[in-house]
Amino acid sequence: MPAAPALHGLTLLERGWLSSNNVLLHGAPGEGATLVDSGHCAHAQQTLALVRHGLGDEPLARIVNTHLHSDHCGGNATLQRAFAATPVVIPPGQWDAVQRWDEDALSYRPTRQRCERFTADAVLAPGATLRCGGRAWEVLAAPGHDPHSVILFDAAHGVLISADALWESGFGVVFPELDGVGAYDDVAAVLDLIERLPVQWVLPGHGAPFEDVAADVLRLRARANGALRGALALAPSARVRSAGFGGGLPPLVEGFRMTDLACTLASTADDGFTVLGGAESDPLREALRASSLNVRG
Repeated sequence: MPAAPALHGLTLLERGWLSSNNVLLHGAPGEGATLVDSGHCAHAQQTLALVRHGLGDEPLARIVNTHLHSDHCGGNATLQRAFAATPVVIPPGQWDAVQRWDEDALSYRPTRQRCERFTADAVLAPGATLRCGGRAWEVLAAPGHDPHSVILFDAAHGVLISADALWESGFGVVFPELDGVGAYDDVAAVLDLIERLPVQWVLPGHGAPFEDVAADVLRLRARANGALRGALALAPSARVRSAGFGGGLPPLVEGFRMTDLACTLASTADDGFTVLGGAESDPLREALRASSLNVRG
């Protein structure tokens, strides 16, 4: 992680495919550290080793999850076993589902995600302040990618832990849309919120930390608008409605089964975006391929 003064006392464990990044907020002497997100269960032992290395002799005081997708909380159970009595703190929207471990309500069964059962001990409510190591992190609601997601902002140092609300030139798949629930307006509102914050550094849920969030959001809007306009020009049967993105962030494509074509604006290279899912014969998929977007089945 860059050796910037604003990032002193933070350790970003930048992960690869399947696991989210993990962030250690190092505490004051005797306080213990806070871990933000724990990766996927397939990488749980690797997460444990990385966390132990990052902690050194420092105790782990708590685990905080920005949201409960399996790539962000899948290591919770392993860490709870390794660090006895370490509490897990989750956003409030799925508290009851975790207590009874309802894999349908948690979306694990319908989306075929794997997540080992863990226990939750407290909620991380929007409007609250998470304190660790002399920093005060504002807990902000960030629906869109997940309706219950939160992001954390340290205003004194200008550091944003953005989870999947914002990556460098992208953000996470807007999963509610796959079930026919409108959520692009939520994504737009969260991006507007982030633009208003005095952010100096972003620690995203996936990918490397980055600066200049305003330029990043503007670039995202411009690239998304241009790429999807080009794709839709090749798929004239698609209908488009504005999703309230102001500067033209991606229109919501109607007339195609979103369960067959999950479109994410996550940048994987400088030349385009990733499109997940969809049959090879899907005309919009072919249009996206022809318009030079990266496509992955």
